[in-house]
Formats: sequence, C-alpha cells, structure tokens
Amino acid sequence: MDITIHSSFLPHADPDASLVFYRDALGFEVRNDVGYGGMRWITVGPVGQPGTAIVLEPPVADPGVTDEERRTIAEMMAKGTYAGINLATADLDATFARLDASGAEIVQEPTEQPYGVRDCAVRDPAGNLIRIQELR
Repeated sequence: MDITIHSSFLPHADPDASLVFYRDALGFEVRNDVGYGGMRWITVGPVGQPGTAIVLEPPVADPGVTDEERRTIAEMMAKGTYAGINLATADLDATFARLDASGAEIVQEPTEQPYGVRDCAVRDPAGNLIRIQELR
C-alpha cells in the first residue's frame, strides 16, 4: 500500500489572523481560500511540497454539531487543548526567531527533549499547539 498524508485540518477562530500566522510567520503558501455561508476554509502548505496541506476550517462547520458541543469546542480552543500539529525544520533556531519576531504566542523555546528531539512550541491565533522539531 502507498498511502500519504495529503491534508490535516485545524480549526480557526479568525481566518485573517490564521492566514497571517501560517503565510507570514511560518512561510506557507496559500493554496485555496474558500468562503461559503459566512464561513471560510483556507488551505496552506509548505512551499515546494504540493502534496501536503493544512486546511484551516471553521471549528463548528459540521451541521451535526450540537450547541453543547459547540460550547465545548470553543472552551477547548480557548484553552489550547482542542487541536495541534507537529512540523519539522532543518533550522529550528531561525524558525523560532521568525515566529518570536512575528509575535506568536511562545509555549516553549527550542529545547533538547529527553526523548531525543530538539523542538519548540507555539500557539497559532486559534490556540492550536504547533510543535516544531529540528530535523537531524
């Protein structure tokens, strides 16, 4: 079997703020920006990797989500416990410096982890945890 990860979904609370973070702070390219019914889906991805994308989506776009579930999702997003993604870079220090200069919420500066990776962590404007690992 030949299976790859094509896209992952992360919720956004403010599509414009998320666009600035992923495009300007992380340097991702915008591949699609679609609005429907007052909602907006933005697809971004790393330059030179057209087969890998992140879709920034309205967190409660599914019509099957109840009002109670909407409240729970909003609470979890506000705490930063709803969603996250792990990324990798060859130059963690430069990536961290760019994120720090952008005003991103820093969760953890570059650190050598006891499980064998060096990484940092930030939150995007929706509170999603973004961990970035240094490639070795």
